[in-house]
Amino acid sequence: MSKLILLNKPYNVLCKFTDAAGRATLTDYIKIPGVYPAGRLDQDSEGLVLLTDDGALQHRLSDPHHKQPKTYWVQVEGEPDETSFERLRSGIVIEGRKTHPAKARPMAEPQLWPRDPPIRVRKSIPTVWLEIILTEGRNRQVRRMTAAVGHPTLRLVRSAVGPYTLDGLKSGEWREVRV
Repeated sequence: MSKLILLNKPYNVLCKFTDAAGRATLTDYIKIPGVYPAGRLDQDSEGLVLLTDDGALQHRLSDPHHKQPKTYWVQVEGEPDETSFERLRSGIVIEGRKTHPAKARPMAEPQLWPRDPPIRVRKSIPTVWLEIILTEGRNRQVRRMTAAVGHPTLRLVRSAVGPYTLDGLKSGEWREVRV
């Protein structure tokens, strides 16, 4: 039977198992041999990472052709207007290619663990939380999309991949689920 591990990856952890520079990696949290990430999160992003020992499952979860929705909670600088949301929903050109349409909406601030270090706070500039759902996963896509509409990302947390969610997982915790 295939293993599927749900990990709440902390901020400043690389989404791989080794690093020649000695930075924090998945090895600091997962001690199960033979599992590999199905997709990645940037070092400065937090949240759900799926790991499996099944190559076919890994492909099905991470390949954009299977269109697994990925849900992100995004704290941005400023307050996006409806034009910004429409641009996110219709797709943004990144490196000469338009992104697939995203679902994007404002959301209440989620109940999250403290981030270390905390995000920068500027009293004169408000921040807002957005929920953005993508069916593709280009490099730093959410950050590039929010920047393109004039609202840089301050904190990025992936809360779900397909039916799998962060529910009940604190930063650095993991659980195995049935496939």
